[in-house]
Amino acid sequence: MAPIHRHPDRRSPLVFDTQELSRRAGTMREVQRTAPAPADLGLAVISVPEGSDVELDLRLESVVEGVLVTGTATVQLQGECARCLREITDDMSFELQELFFHPGREVDEDECLIEDESVDLESSLRDAVVLELPFMPLCSEDCLGLCPECGANLNDDPDHEHELVIDPRWSKLVDLDVEE
Repeated sequence: MAPIHRHPDRRSPLVFDTQELSRRAGTMREVQRTAPAPADLGLAVISVPEGSDVELDLRLESVVEGVLVTGTATVQLQGECARCLREITDDMSFELQELFFHPGREVDEDECLIEDESVDLESSLRDAVVLELPFMPLCSEDCLGLCPECGANLNDDPDHEHELVIDPRWSKLVDLDVEE
């Protein structure tokens, strides 16, 4: 079954014109661009806020099969620590590499085609970012998390303690005077 390809919206800042590369293997163009982040770029606990800046530093190279796009995407991440629920903000760079094939070639479902002399990097960006995000982001490697009894942040008070809670079924045994 042939994959369904949609025509790229040339107004999108994640769509790049490849017409000047025009099937001449060895032709190259470098591009630096700031684009707004698309929606749902991330996981439930950490993601790139929609509309925030995505700094793209790319190299588009004409190769025999199509256009090879390589480079980096630098984004600002927002989320929360999986242990203590503190807000996390961080800048992170992701490596991009995608080969866009010339039209007329049969491609697999996960391969991309050049459509209307353009390449759309949104799905490549999404793959690069989402696959590299931590599944359980931490504010620091030694985060202590939350107290299981009361929910206090143990990073703020590492000596936080509660009185020993005795199961009511065993409470009568505490009052027994046991002699050895």
